[in-house]
Amino acid sequence: MKANLFLVFATSGLLLAAIASAQEKKIKRSDLPPAVEKTVAAQSAGATVRGFSTEKEKGQTFYEAEMTVNGHSKDVLIAADGTVVEVEEQVALDSLPADVKTGLQAKAGKGKILKVESLTKKDKLVAYEAQVETNGKKSEVQVGPDGRPLDHEE
Repeated sequence: MKANLFLVFATSGLLLAAIASAQEKKIKRSDLPPAVEKTVAAQSAGATVRGFSTEKEKGQTFYEAEMTVNGHSKDVLIAADGTVVEVEEQVALDSLPADVKTGLQAKAGKGKILKVESLTKKDKLVAYEAQVETNGKKSEVQVGPDGRPLDHEE
């Protein structure tokens, strides 16, 4: 019994540590490393910067710049060396190809699509992600650039 209880607490502690390590921490622009600042300046040209955060994932530090461009959101995830890792950019549902709209709606089921973002990694569109509301609960669904289900979430 004591061994089982210990196992439960140990597992819970590891889970909490993993969650805490993946959480974002708000920072100021002045806290950005020079390489990240240079990338932020290039990526935010013509945008309104809303804020910055940092997060550690698998021992690596990443920086996120949240901005608004032409009335829609754009979040840029940047490695400490200034490399753009991922860009999430809001897109209008109406502007998507029919197969992408159909794929997102199929994944959303009876839920209402609230917001859609394109996900770009290494300068390549890898997925579309939609925020969905179903019976008052929010969730996210993803499809590939062709509107088909993904083998794994991006």
